[in-house]
Amino acid sequence: MRMRVTVLVLLACPVWIYAQGSGSRTSTDTTTAAPSSDASASDVSSSSPSAAVLAPPADREVSWLKLPGNIAQDQRAIWLAPLKLKERKYWIPTAAILAATAGLVALDPKEGHFFRNTSAFNGFNNVVSGRNASLAILIAPLSLYGAGLAGHDSKMKSTALLAGEAVADSEILTTVFKDIDRRVRPSGLPANGNFSDTWFESNSGAFQGSGSFPSGHTIAAFSVATVIARRYGNHKWVPYVAYGAAAVIGFSRMTLSAHFASDVFVGGVLGYSISRFAVLPSRPEALVIYLLLLSVSLAAAVLAAIEPRRQLLL
Repeated sequence: MRMRVTVLVLLACPVWIYAQGSGSRTSTDTTTAAPSSDASASDVSSSSPSAAVLAPPADREVSWLKLPGNIAQDQRAIWLAPLKLKERKYWIPTAAILAATAGLVALDPKEGHFFRNTSAFNGFNNVVSGRNASLAILIAPLSLYGAGLAGHDSKMKSTALLAGEAVADSEILTTVFKDIDRRVRPSGLPANGNFSDTWFESNSGAFQGSGSFPSGHTIAAFSVATVIARRYGNHKWVPYVAYGAAAVIGFSRMTLSAHFASDVFVGGVLGYSISRFAVLPSRPEALVIYLLLLSVSLAAAVLAAIEPRRQLLL
């Protein structure tokens, strides 16, 4: 019953957005047409360096035919991330993300042990199960695309395609990460087992993405949520619903003992960053910040893998 209510809410949100937006469609179209009729003013402003920096980027073109090329372009930018670390101005944000990830990794054994041995979240877990979370992530863009087709709304259809692009980028990244770190999930450990030594211990095969780091559900949830929240941020309630739902899914991965806190944190950060800085239009400076997150997260995973061995030597 609760799952049906969740599905109905997810299906109703695009209809509500469309209903609210249709009333202001005329004014929106007029506003959109304004730049072309005022080309001279834009030319003058573009000559100023500050105006060029502040100018909003144009919407990225997206269609079913363009998706493969867009994803390939995204992946190229993603995997060239470490090359940007030579620039000193990015060291502070890099250090901040590294510290946050390493701190959560240090807390993972206690948090993982707690959720592995508690039944306090059984009711919550029945509602936000792995299957239901996957359905919610899938329903959100599909309902947007369906509402866009029914209402002839190109923005809704393109938002759904951009969300799909973001999820594809996220899952490629997640599969590679998991195959590298091969982290054992909390549920794969005995209730009173060693929750500190989990890295490079899984025996899963290549390209299966069955490891724990990062959380696949969380990275996909935040990828979809960020696209919807950024594209429909003019409706104040949309970001709260989108990010709130993604956060609930992320938390459920911990209560289900499917992931550690660091898995969820990095999944959320990467999911947001992939959509915000790689898929959606953004300025180059913002994209660079995202690209750094990839190398930082990998570095944190390597450091965490060394930690149990270091403890044995002490």
